[in-house]
Amino acid sequence: MTPADLAALLKATAAAVLAEHSLDTSALPDTITVERPRNPEHGDYATNIALQLGKKVGVNPRELAGWLAAALADADGIAAAEIAGPGFVNLRIEASAQGVVVTNVLAAGADYGHSTELVDQVINLEFVSANPTGPIHIGGTRWAAVGDALGRLLSTQGAAVTREYYFNDHGAQIDRFARSLVAAAKGEPAPEDGYAGSYISDIAAAIVAQAPDVLSQPAEQQQETFRSIGVDLMFAHIKKSLHEFGTDFDVYTHEDSMHTSGRVDQAIQRLRDNGAIYEKDGATWLRTTEFGDDKDRVVIKSDGNPAYVAGDLAYYLDKRERGFTLCIYMLGADHHGYIARLKAAAAALGDDPATVEVLIGQMVNLVRDGQPVRMSKRAGTVITLDDLVDAIGVDAARYVLIRSSVNSPIDIDLGLWASASNENPVYYVQYAHARLSALARSAAELGLSADTSHLDLLTHDREATLMRNLGEFGRILKTAATLREPHRVCRYLEDLAGDYHRFYDSCRVLPQGDEDPSDLNAARLALCEATRQTIANGLAILGVSAPERM
Repeated sequence: MTPADLAALLKATAAAVLAEHSLDTSALPDTITVERPRNPEHGDYATNIALQLGKKVGVNPRELAGWLAAALADADGIAAAEIAGPGFVNLRIEASAQGVVVTNVLAAGADYGHSTELVDQVINLEFVSANPTGPIHIGGTRWAAVGDALGRLLSTQGAAVTREYYFNDHGAQIDRFARSLVAAAKGEPAPEDGYAGSYISDIAAAIVAQAPDVLSQPAEQQQETFRSIGVDLMFAHIKKSLHEFGTDFDVYTHEDSMHTSGRVDQAIQRLRDNGAIYEKDGATWLRTTEFGDDKDRVVIKSDGNPAYVAGDLAYYLDKRERGFTLCIYMLGADHHGYIARLKAAAAALGDDPATVEVLIGQMVNLVRDGQPVRMSKRAGTVITLDDLVDAIGVDAARYVLIRSSVNSPIDIDLGLWASASNENPVYYVQYAHARLSALARSAAELGLSADTSHLDLLTHDREATLMRNLGEFGRILKTAATLREPHRVCRYLEDLAGDYHRFYDSCRVLPQGDEDPSDLNAARLALCEATRQTIANGLAILGVSAPERM
């Protein structure tokens, strides 16, 4: 019996109890809370439904809990129902009902935990979107991991997700990048506001190799040659690094296209038609303060050039016209001001601000031997995606970046995350999967296969704990998707791996010596296979491998 099954049973039982006592059944909440007690002695699950309903229907919650407990005690799959505290109901599940989760996992396979909760949502998920002026830095790497995991997570709940990279190839930073490349090609120091690092010299040399006459071109043409080829080379490197990191995108949108295609003009005209635009001091302004922003924003500067927000407006409108019902932006720690700005832009264009969600990711710091790591060998001033992968590998890098809430800064101990020890969380989870895979191979050599016919034999406390945790997987995915918190999947997997290791130490799965395989061996093997499948499903959401051998 899964938590969802139990919630359905509780709702039906509560409706029957209310009707029996001539109480208002419309007071039933849409969602019934079912939780695992912290203390296993209090039962397998607990619910506060009597506390939710008592005041609404005019009955003491503890008395209502007594009625519910009496009715639940006779329900199929319930071994015991007890009143606790001011009106909680603690429940113990029969072993046969508990084992249903094993059957469910094995039947669903790679789809176990999935739902159709978000099936009506068409989501544009924009993340990373780093400027093509250098390698992906460590902050962008966090979004590469978290954004990709969030996309996978939302997809498990039925949402149609498009992963999009907004390629910032328009504006002053690209001009500075091009000037830096010119200087490197000429053997001159980088401009004061330019970019440094060995990657600049490498790209400059590659441009000269592609266009041998570039240094003899007129200054304006030379700048354009270094700009166009340099941006292409830098973006090719970014795509390659992200692909090797396990993060790929469905769509790459160029900021420059918003200006050259007329999208910016279209957005501004829409805003004029909505009365959201006004002229002041020779510039064109957007009335964002009317929609919750802290100040109005310049859209067209007094020199006639579009301000940066003009591209944002055009890009949002472009997304909506492509049919997205929700636009999620994943931005860096220095972009808090964009939350109100983007929501105000949506409102000014006539949309519900709820069509925009902005997630802000905090800083990432690397530590080696207790000392901060501050410099990249290639990028010079920043730590890059490639630096992190070189230090600890793709799996550990993705896992550590996803494992904490994006609202919290991360300090990554490179020594810990590169280690093959149980202190390393990703190793701990992957080792559980490898151990389960090895167990399956050993069982096959003995001619023993998993069998769900006798799951009622799984009565050991460690077995019950493991099955309860397996039953939580769907709820964890639903909650993590709703809250946009893929780190919950990491923490769940670590708990599940711990439950498995403790189960394995207490419950012998395979027969020993000359023992004949028993029904209990086959049932425990089914439980192990369900655990392996669930761990594999969770790691797949994180984009982390599930090794069969370690």
